[in-house]
Amino acid sequence: MPDLSLEAQCPGPVCGVDEAGRGPWAGPVSAGAVILDPDRVPQGLNDSKKLTAKARERLEIEIKTTALAWGVGLASAQEIDEIDILQATGLAMRRAIAALRITPAFALVDGNYRFDLPCPLRPVVRGDSLSASIAAASILAKVERDRIMRAAHLEHPQYGFDRHKGYHAASHVAALKAHGPCHLHRRTWAPIRALS
Repeated sequence: MPDLSLEAQCPGPVCGVDEAGRGPWAGPVSAGAVILDPDRVPQGLNDSKKLTAKARERLEIEIKTTALAWGVGLASAQEIDEIDILQATGLAMRRAIAALRITPAFALVDGNYRFDLPCPLRPVVRGDSLSASIAAASILAKVERDRIMRAAHLEHPQYGFDRHKGYHAASHVAALKAHGPCHLHRRTWAPIRALS
């Protein structure tokens, strides 16, 4: 289970940073940034993909209640089309860090890419399974993005965003063939271009 051993090796305060939504065909990419209180680490933190939706939502509340600071940042489908998904992911991460009420001295970032962030960073492969701060950030990013896609379903029910959250799914492909893309689709992506 993730813990704070990586955080202890870095100059503090340390924020964990992770994203959700790099792979979907529609919707924003979201990022979370969290500075945990070492004395109040929520129990059950883990890679958001390994948790149920109910567990993620419970932990989101606990993270926001107990963390020293937390932030969520987004980059829209339009921004993804303009600057590409990698740069948009970095933009969402910078926005998440900017939303922190404490300025971090260091960031632990899930993955192996060195994003352009406002503080020194260490990429950590499988970081959401190793670092409690990254795991917490992954939960905030995932819950916020899922919430946005459920709201998008109310505006565009024909796509089924509440079920597949903008990812590739047979029902999503069928909806694109029937209705074409909406403003939430990443229009520069090859599957969207092919189906629109």
